[in-house]
Amino acid sequence: MAYDDTLIVDHIKQTHNTNLLTEREKHLIGLAVTMTRGCQVCTRNRVEKARGIGISDDELNALIAVTSAVNSGVTAATARVAFGMLDQEAAECGEVCSPNPQ
Repeated sequence: MAYDDTLIVDHIKQTHNTNLLTEREKHLIGLAVTMTRGCQVCTRNRVEKARGIGISDDELNALIAVTSAVNSGVTAATARVAFGMLDQEAAECGEVCSPNPQ
């Protein structure tokens, strides 16, 4: 049996029909997500659609810069937290967990 994406497509259509965001906002959010997820085909299609509704390349490049900055910040924060967790575990463990007790 072939894959049936009916439920997913229906959900996407229903969610996308919100009046709380403009079409422009929806396109910019969608593009940011596809870039973050690393889908080159989806990103290419979203760039084409964004241009089609009048979003300029300058605006798209600003979006790319902001998306990159946010992802960079998340990466740095994630690493900082991980290092902090390791430092906390080491402090809590003390000499009991040390492979070279003194």
